[in-house]
Amino acid sequence: MVGSMLGNEVQRVEDPDLLRGRGTYVGNLAPEGVVHLGFVRSPLAHAEVTAVDTSAAAQAPGVITVRTAADLDLPAPQPFGELNPRCRRPPLATDRVRFVGEPVAVVVGESPAAVADALELVDVDYEPLPAVADPEQALRPDAPRQFPELDGNVAGGYRDPAGADVLSGADVVVRARIENQRVAVVPLEGNAILAEPGGPDAEHDVVVHVSTQMPHALRDAVAGTFGWPAERVRVIAPHVGGAFGGKVGLVPEHAVAIALARELGRPVKWVETRSENMQAMPHGRAQVQYAELGLRRDGSIVGLRCRVVGDAGAYGGFGGGLALGPTRTMAQGVYEIPRISYDAVAALTNTTPVGAFRGAGRPEAAAMLERLIDLAAVELGEDPVALRRKNFLHPQKFPYTTVTGADYDSGDYDVPLTEALRLAGYEQLRAEQARRIEADERLLLGIGVSTYVEITGGGSGEYAEVEVHEDGARIKVGTSAHGQGHATSFAMIVADTLGIPMQAVEFVQSDTARVPRGSGTGGSRSLQIGGSAVQRAGEEVLRRARELAASRLEASVDDIELTDDGELGVAGVPAATLTWAELARAAAEDGGALAAHVDFRPGGATFPFGAHVSVVEVDVETGRVRPVRHVAVDDCGRVLNPLLVRGQQHGGAAQGIAQALWEQVTFDAEGNPANGTLADYTIPSAADLPSLETANTETPTPRNPLGAKGIGESATIGSTPAVQNAVVDALRHLGVRHVDMPATPERVWRAVRAARDGRAGVPWQEPPEVFATLPLRDAGAPDDADEAVV
Repeated sequence: MVGSMLGNEVQRVEDPDLLRGRGTYVGNLAPEGVVHLGFVRSPLAHAEVTAVDTSAAAQAPGVITVRTAADLDLPAPQPFGELNPRCRRPPLATDRVRFVGEPVAVVVGESPAAVADALELVDVDYEPLPAVADPEQALRPDAPRQFPELDGNVAGGYRDPAGADVLSGADVVVRARIENQRVAVVPLEGNAILAEPGGPDAEHDVVVHVSTQMPHALRDAVAGTFGWPAERVRVIAPHVGGAFGGKVGLVPEHAVAIALARELGRPVKWVETRSENMQAMPHGRAQVQYAELGLRRDGSIVGLRCRVVGDAGAYGGFGGGLALGPTRTMAQGVYEIPRISYDAVAALTNTTPVGAFRGAGRPEAAAMLERLIDLAAVELGEDPVALRRKNFLHPQKFPYTTVTGADYDSGDYDVPLTEALRLAGYEQLRAEQARRIEADERLLLGIGVSTYVEITGGGSGEYAEVEVHEDGARIKVGTSAHGQGHATSFAMIVADTLGIPMQAVEFVQSDTARVPRGSGTGGSRSLQIGGSAVQRAGEEVLRRARELAASRLEASVDDIELTDDGELGVAGVPAATLTWAELARAAAEDGGALAAHVDFRPGGATFPFGAHVSVVEVDVETGRVRPVRHVAVDDCGRVLNPLLVRGQQHGGAAQGIAQALWEQVTFDAEGNPANGTLADYTIPSAADLPSLETANTETPTPRNPLGAKGIGESATIGSTPAVQNAVVDALRHLGVRHVDMPATPERVWRAVRAARDGRAGVPWQEPPEVFATLPLRDAGAPDDADEAVV
């Protein structure tokens, strides 16, 4: 064939169904006999459950049954990832509750209205216990215990034996206590499940329709929890309204729904309300970082010391472990840092459990490091761009293993930075900033820069199958799209490999009965791993087709080629060709299908990188910050469809900017959510965001045949520190050195007032004493750098 569609903008094939209302979500499903669930949730953050009276609710109109943990006798759901098995969460609260919103009882009714009414009739007696919502306070020796059987509120942790020694020889040490605040995931669609019971005489013991990003992992968790063989469980994810890391694994409400479907012999459905989603879906980020960077007077970095508190929330799920894993892995970033000491602890608090959110530990590392670089630039009197360039890892060093064990594949970190500065007009912005300062204007200009590298893919491989039939082709793949455009990108790969038009390519995903295995979607893995599997399967189909064509056309296999018309023919003999439909029939005549499946495993994780420039206006009198421009230049290796990449950049930057300026989940001292609904929790509208300016550089990876790296989380990682740096940069001449996120008007106003009163400075205090008592990190422990991330 002449030319290739790969690398060109191709419109998404998924969109017509969604735009015309033909999408199918769990909430749309209504099988005959379906019943509905609702959960009685704790209004207290920490309390003993002394009694649960369900009698009035059980007698309410339309109610089928009301159950507690004692009634169900259901084992704890098999966790997606577990930081501490001694803190495992039950499906319904047993002896005590540990966060506001924890399910205590479940009501089953004939309609959602009947369930809602009956929930009010369940009477739960609580004996309040002291609560702790702040992770640093939770680490104090006298803090209320979350689990009496534990010595304290440490779910996990370690320390590095090097400690402060990594800073020896530094002429300057900049340090800061940095809060990477807790944020809500806020997908358009919350959690939802429809469990349909089967049985010994049915094909499956249960069929689960669920909003998830990893159907096969959820199937395995269901099988493990309930003791079924995996093949007896069918999981189907229809259209999914966003996930961002928040829809992985078997959550407690899922397990309850499945147990009740099995017991009642009827389909059971639960669709999370928005307020439930805000309180119960795991939150993201939630780190307090004590970070110190040592440098020589010439600007070269000597060492980095980090002591990081990860808030696990209630229970010992994997969220608190993000501070122990990926944040450490990516702590070196794009810089030559010869020595790193990294300590981390996960604290148990009476708050919503913490989980993954777009980037899952990697944005936290970039935000920490990029703030330190800007602080160092001020201390040394250098331009922040120049200081970054001085310390960049050089391209000739790749592949490169960092101090923390990350195996970087390829990169040239100055290329996207140079392009971002050019697009932004950096020198002109600095001149305008100086003019406003000289004129003593109220609206000050801030220019923030960030450079980053992140880890994507890696870990387990992926399954794909390509089959050609008489009407076109069919792709089956183990990834699970929830808005990214998999159907488009994978069809592009098949069309490019086989010459079959995209509109003739059927896409099958997210059904464990139709796709035998798969690792799902997370960690920006889908195109580079799933797409490579599709390409390899397509190439195998082409090989088999060439053999069929050679046999039918009485030619050598070496002479069979794919023509510009998408047929297979003999080179130099235009009349000797076969269509794909004819080849599919030929394969059937030979007793098989024209198909191939591949389990592709990458040669390791990939490391996309980039540079962002944020321009903000700060009202020095009110503290209000308005983002004016945002330039993102992200390098995700080879770009297969610029349209899809740009969409990921826009979405990621929007969420990253929102964290820097607006979003934060807060609790009062007793663990009560202060902004548990969207009436109180600030997410931006389109009017709040500037028009995003995006571009790409391309540095292919050698670790997969497509040369592609991840892009789904990159812009979130690059945007947040750029905006935070921009806010501080606008106020730098006043003496402001740091503003924690979100940079709300009040925080900015107070920072300005403190600077004018001579009280400005970088926040610092000694980290919690618990760091001195943590076990030493096992130098021989397997590194997590090449493991898949969510």
